[in-house]
Amino acid sequence: MTVWDDLVGQIRVQEQLAAAAKDADALVTAVSDGKPLDQGSKMTHAWLFTGPPGSGRSTAARAFAAALQCTSPDRALGGVPGCGFCDGCHTSLIGTHADVQIIRTDLLSIGVKETRDLVRRAQLSPAVGRWQVIVMEDADRLTEGAGNVLLKAVEEPAPRTVWMLCAPSLEDVLPTIRSRCRHLTLSTPPVEAVADVLIRRDGVDPERAHSAARATQGHIGRARRLATDERARARRAAVLKVPLRVADVGGCLKAAQELIDTATDDAKQMAEEVDVKETEDLKAALGGVAGGRMPRGTAGAMKELEDKQKRRKTRTQRDSLDLALTELTGFYRDVLALQLGSRIAIANVDVQDSLDRIAESSTPAQTLRRIESVIACRDAMDRNVAPLLAVEAMTMALRAG
Repeated sequence: MTVWDDLVGQIRVQEQLAAAAKDADALVTAVSDGKPLDQGSKMTHAWLFTGPPGSGRSTAARAFAAALQCTSPDRALGGVPGCGFCDGCHTSLIGTHADVQIIRTDLLSIGVKETRDLVRRAQLSPAVGRWQVIVMEDADRLTEGAGNVLLKAVEEPAPRTVWMLCAPSLEDVLPTIRSRCRHLTLSTPPVEAVADVLIRRDGVDPERAHSAARATQGHIGRARRLATDERARARRAAVLKVPLRVADVGGCLKAAQELIDTATDDAKQMAEEVDVKETEDLKAALGGVAGGRMPRGTAGAMKELEDKQKRRKTRTQRDSLDLALTELTGFYRDVLALQLGSRIAIANVDVQDSLDRIAESSTPAQTLRRIESVIACRDAMDRNVAPLLAVEAMTMALRAG
């Protein structure tokens, strides 16, 4: 087992990162021994991982971070870093290594203040490891101001600091930043590879693993949730009934409201799981007593936490809605494949009857317009249109076809 085992279907990327990790090890050794640096090294100070959702961008970055911190004796003998067993690899992968900072956000954006804190950390020398590594899993959520703060750090990096940025595409990152990074593109992994990971790593029943991998079209994270969470399967089943429920205006409005309610319930569930613990931990840290009044001067900190939790709830609701819209797009993609006699694999085989019914009662042109209406709904929510209005407009458009 190595640090690369969870990187599914990305052989070319794995080879590039392994080669860079080996050169990075040589660079550290050369500096320690006072030797000249290899100008042809494959290692660089800033990396940009892009690829479609579920391709494993953050998994690749984490694996690379672990390989850079590998302390296995085999590495010193010319082996490729990334054994997966040594303290450097293990602590990097589980997120406890002192010199590996994993940045992800539950909010809608990453602001200037958070980015400045990261830049300050990036100037430090490694405390216990070989490199100071900062993995930003949501680089596409940087505000413009935060991106400009990050730019200076990427332009003038500390000698032993490595930035790893993850985003869906190059266009999601400022041109000035992406031009200073080495770019790696990940692709959607094959369904069989995703199913194999679910079986091998998560102990999922083979039939359910293949069904989840096929339904999510190779999205690793969504496939795992679908295979292991009964509520996720129930929610997906409800979403895939929408195309059959938009026969009249009343059905359209009811379907839209139910999609919103489901997303709201998801956000509420996450809040119940996370918010209470966060609030109690902060109260304890500020010197509060259970069931008692908080000390003076702590109201501001409590209000800041409440605002953060409210923003996180908004993002959770939007993410849940976006997932529902992605599933609807997949449904109509299957309908279009049937209508055109395409040989591409059907993703939603568990609702084959519904696919056949919609395919027979409509034309390819209508199906394309329905797909466009789903995309328009996603765009509207990106522009902060009220979710219910955006979804109602979409369901009415699905009815019109």
